[in-house]
Amino acid sequence: MTAYLDIFALIWFLICWVGYSVYSRQRAGTRPCLSNTLDLYREDWMRVMMKRENRISDASVVGNLERNGAFFASSCLLILAGVITALGYTQEVMEVFRTLPFGYLPSREVWEIRMVTLLLVFVYAFFKFTWSMRMYNFVAVMIGSAPMPDDSKASPAAREAFAINAASVCNLAGDAFNLGLRSYYYAMAVVTWFIHPLVFLIASTIVVLVLYRREFRSDALLALRAGKVFEDPPSKAAKPDKTAKSDPTQG
Repeated sequence: MTAYLDIFALIWFLICWVGYSVYSRQRAGTRPCLSNTLDLYREDWMRVMMKRENRISDASVVGNLERNGAFFASSCLLILAGVITALGYTQEVMEVFRTLPFGYLPSREVWEIRMVTLLLVFVYAFFKFTWSMRMYNFVAVMIGSAPMPDDSKASPAAREAFAINAASVCNLAGDAFNLGLRSYYYAMAVVTWFIHPLVFLIASTIVVLVLYRREFRSDALLALRAGKVFEDPPSKAAKPDKTAKSDPTQG
């Protein structure tokens, strides 16, 4: 019976993760959220950037964003190393866990499935963070190639197109970083699976509620929306078509 509960808890976890990803992407097309609000801020950033002679500050901002991804990617590698090590000592780890007062000890096979699930979550996060780092590198290159304010060869239409395209790359980098961060939240839910499958079920649901609250109902969103006048609903037309992605880790 407990094995079926473990399977159901894992299926519910996957439904929460995939379901919320699809829901948030679709809702962002019609309702204000952190993602589409920051997209509009990035477009304004690129327009303002092209009016500046000195773009050191812009390059510094991109460098800081890239370093954030590098930090989390490095953390993923350390966590992966720990999980892989624990897989090699499954019996010893289970014996230690048996002594805990709240521990629910399943079969060795179920335990290893839990470890592999945690491993896969951080593998996914690693790919997202490294892809985000690379795209921020693309943004840095685009900033370096942006037309200067006194460049008479660049028409206003060309400048606007450049700003939108540069912002689109930056938006994709931010989206990848956001998906990597979400993986950490989901990993916290997987950790509770080692306590009991029912706790895992509850934690998966709570993680989705927390993500929804922060993305669509947070004070940070209200402050960002109050900072500028936006269209309602916000337009996502500036972002490239994500159905044409060639990277299998996207989405």
